[in-house]
Amino acid sequence: MSIEGLQSVPSKAALVADSNKKTLGKNDFLKMLVAQLQAQDPLNPMDSTGFTAQLAQFSSLEQLQNINANLASMKNTQRATTNAKSVDFIGKVITASGNNFALKSGEETSLNYSLEQDAESVYLKIYDLDGNFVQDLELGAQASGKYVAGWDGRNFKGQSMPSGRYSFEVMAVDSKGDVVPSNTYTSGEVSGVNFKDGQANLLVDGQQIALGDVVQVMGQN
Repeated sequence: MSIEGLQSVPSKAALVADSNKKTLGKNDFLKMLVAQLQAQDPLNPMDSTGFTAQLAQFSSLEQLQNINANLASMKNTQRATTNAKSVDFIGKVITASGNNFALKSGEETSLNYSLEQDAESVYLKIYDLDGNFVQDLELGAQASGKYVAGWDGRNFKGQSMPSGRYSFEVMAVDSKGDVVPSNTYTSGEVSGVNFKDGQANLLVDGQQIALGDVVQVMGQN
């Protein structure tokens, strides 16, 4: 009995390894095509139309893989460029989406927000980082637009709050008592840039701000 060709039979381990692959690459596709040609019946060769179709599939697969590789390269290049430019923010004063802000005890701080519609009554509620209520500011009626409110750093008992980070929210209603949509912003000078997982985050008063959240950039104070 002839045993010629047994060495070409794939092992069980090889079959398991192949089954663990989730996708076939162009090299796998080409190997399958060559194996198909080698195994065809010489007296009944593969139809030329079918063979041409398989070659077209292989060409399409190769082009798609090349496109994916180019897109990945462009993405990495764009990310590197963005990260490099983020260093230019250091020393600049930015305004970004967010509701956290820094307070220096004994100093007034500014709270930035905007209203999307006219409001009959507007309140700003201030909390410490543990979520405890600190103070509310009654601002009356305001038209739609951007605003800056000042807080003297005192709580509802009139006591000066310690330096640190706080948060605030806007509560606004119209003449019918319906809630008016609003946005809150945080601002401060960028002291550095933190790179994590390929993304750049600006360091402002101890907090990290994503570049995509920045809505305004100004020079130094």
